[in-house]
Amino acid sequence: MKKVFIIGIVASGKTTLAKRLSEKIKVPWYELDCIVHHQTAAGRYKRTAEEQMEVINNIDMNGTWIFEGTDRESYRCLLEMADTIIFLDTPLWKRRLRIFTRFLKQKIGIEPCHYKSDLKMLNRMYQWTRDFESKWESFEARLLPHKSKVIRLTDSRSLHFVT
Repeated sequence: MKKVFIIGIVASGKTTLAKRLSEKIKVPWYELDCIVHHQTAAGRYKRTAEEQMEVINNIDMNGTWIFEGTDRESYRCLLEMADTIIFLDTPLWKRRLRIFTRFLKQKIGIEPCHYKSDLKMLNRMYQWTRDFESKWESFEARLLPHKSKVIRLTDSRSLHFVT
């Protein structure tokens, strides 16, 4: 595994798996949310799709990487670029619980985040989860051409299955 794309919906365990896999195989990992939403001294702004691709291509020139993120049109090219695609197919009930737990941890300051953790964001995360569930078939169709390199996990702790 030299180029790994970990994909899943909000609270599926992408970041946890990316950190563990990065340590295990000694490959740097990148949060796609941080590529999409760039932090500068002036604040956080959303990069254009072209700017996102420029960042991704610059990282790709280094040869090895782990990207983790949700299914966004602006970086679906990673499905082609990756030699391994790990789809975290975490059960819906677990994702819903994690979203709420994460929100509480962020509100009391024991978990950092790159965005404003408020009720509006909490609602958006639940909405993204509903949207993903309603568009499941189209997501599966996007994975189908890459089925030979897709590993489907139901838990981010299943790392021993992918190395």
